[in-house]
Amino acid sequence: MTRQKATRRDFLAGAAAGSLLAGFPLVPRPAVASATTEPAPAGAAVARVRIYPAIGISRVGSSSKWYYAPEVPGLAPQPEDGDFKDGNLKLKKQVQRFRVYAFDDQDRVIGEVQDAGAEISWRVHLANTKAAWYGFNNPLDNGDLAPGLPGQLRNQFLVRDEVREHMLLIDGGEREISGASVNADGGDPSLGFSDRFWDSADVTLGELRTDDAGRLLVVPADGTSSSPSGAPITSFADNDAWFDDWGDGPVNATVTLADGTKLEAEPSWVACVGPNFAPGIPSVTTLFDLIADLNQKEGWETETEGPISFRSHIYPTFHRLALMSWLTEGAHLRAGWLEAGNFADPAYIARLADPSEDNRTFREEVFATFRDPYNDAPDAYVTEAAKLPYMLGDGVNYSGSPLQWFRFPTRQYEHLRSWAAGDFVDDLEDATANAVGRLEDLSVEQQPMALTEAALEPCSGGAFHPGVELTYYLRLAELYARHGDSTSEPFRIAHGTRSRLLQNVGRLLTPEKAFEGDGDVPPPIGPQMAGDLTRWMGLPWQCDVFSCQQVHMQEDFPTAVWWPAQLPVDVLPEAYYEQVMRSDLPDHERLRFLSNRVAWSRGVSGIGYHASGSYWEGITNMISLWERMGFVVRRPGPVDADRPDGIPDDLFVEVGRGDMELRFDWTNEHGLLPK
Repeated sequence: MTRQKATRRDFLAGAAAGSLLAGFPLVPRPAVASATTEPAPAGAAVARVRIYPAIGISRVGSSSKWYYAPEVPGLAPQPEDGDFKDGNLKLKKQVQRFRVYAFDDQDRVIGEVQDAGAEISWRVHLANTKAAWYGFNNPLDNGDLAPGLPGQLRNQFLVRDEVREHMLLIDGGEREISGASVNADGGDPSLGFSDRFWDSADVTLGELRTDDAGRLLVVPADGTSSSPSGAPITSFADNDAWFDDWGDGPVNATVTLADGTKLEAEPSWVACVGPNFAPGIPSVTTLFDLIADLNQKEGWETETEGPISFRSHIYPTFHRLALMSWLTEGAHLRAGWLEAGNFADPAYIARLADPSEDNRTFREEVFATFRDPYNDAPDAYVTEAAKLPYMLGDGVNYSGSPLQWFRFPTRQYEHLRSWAAGDFVDDLEDATANAVGRLEDLSVEQQPMALTEAALEPCSGGAFHPGVELTYYLRLAELYARHGDSTSEPFRIAHGTRSRLLQNVGRLLTPEKAFEGDGDVPPPIGPQMAGDLTRWMGLPWQCDVFSCQQVHMQEDFPTAVWWPAQLPVDVLPEAYYEQVMRSDLPDHERLRFLSNRVAWSRGVSGIGYHASGSYWEGITNMISLWERMGFVVRRPGPVDADRPDGIPDDLFVEVGRGDMELRFDWTNEHGLLPK
């Protein structure tokens, strides 16, 4: 194959088959790591309280219906009716629920603090400061392998800080809530986050509610993006005079115990971001993997002694790789370019889980198919290219950089190395762990960290250009409270104390200013304030969703991808699935439909015989069409007696796709209706 390297902006502007899955053993398995604390003895006094998850994720959607964010690692979110969409035109919101846990003076878990036994007063501050931030070019922390490119201010024609604050900041302010079932149906203006953009558009960032136990619910906004001045879209990430309604900020709580003792909880953070269109398929590397890697490098957390767990440390990587075949053609046809075996084959999984010395050569051969994050050799961009996972990386701005390709965090890679050496326990089949279906099924000492892991597991842990939910700064120690406070728990964002949300470090955001600040202005890579996490992401967010669908390279196959676990690329559409399920079709026809994929983004850049289908039309249209996109979800395979060999028991199918013609709305009751 002839390979042509280019920057991501170049990609965006230029916008023999493997065997079918034989059986599908990779059902979701709760994969909860061992607790880092012990349960407290009965009657232990409360010494401190903490909010969990340490970082929470809500996801936008315009429907009034919603579902909870995941609370058990390894399990996908579960809407009550099983659907992530409300019809074909609206997405349900993902709502992050926060809980408080009590600990004794030896940091042992006592249990969850609920409204019935104590009063919890929650305080949340949400803001969106994207329009007042700097444009994105590439990460600023990759050194000489992919030097950081300075970014100019967005909307730089607004010069004075006072004007930029007034016109560009969407500051929802701090809101407070306490008690059980408060604002249960939503709509209380005193619990909503809103502000004015461009001195003309009222923008809502979400609202607060509580559940029947007094736990905090952060309900995100609708996913709206607009330009009050009618400005055109000119960039995948940096569009002047535009806003969207993402937001983020600190989560605090004051707990008053039954005896009157008041305790300030160790705080948390919440980010309200975009949808996850394949909620049952985690990224090969997740945000939890990324931050856990940092914690280990900094010595904030250490691995437990002894062999690692196949179920917790190894199986998730193979599980995610197997599921990638439902999201990208490169993974679907993997056997044609990399002899890594079928990660969905029960027999193959059994061999992977075998720690015996006789099986070592096999494990080492599989391990060699994974990209080596330590290889910085001049030819690494070639020798490491066609390895797992076949995804683009941070450094696509630089031809010849090994960071053109996605790299595992070293912790995840070292787990694979230990697995290859046989230093692991085969604990995949664990009836007790398999029975876990909700947080309360876990032991009390497992629950706090499980909440943090479950919140971050569905988020992409790379590549960061800029990313899906959040970006590269989450792998940097300066962002975390533990960096300056040895008593703080890992995973917790450091809360800033600047006098204003606006942060201006000069005309260019350089790597030096990102880490050192500018005079009296503290560095952006440091303690955070409301709006600081999401400001680095694309504006408006929908443009980057489409732009990463159009990565074309000068080769026959495979095509490298960005973030298929959140933004699918090549999918099995529902119409094909229906043909696979037909018992009256010949076997070869059913298998033909199963083996083919279509573009998830089809129709976004235009439809019709003479549609131009340009890149710019696509990223502009996605602002209106994003809720019409389909979700990739698990569906049962056929059960007829004549089902041909090679059709799995479960398939991942694109469902809920709306009509892409902008002039019409589609409803099941009335068909096509002119707007």
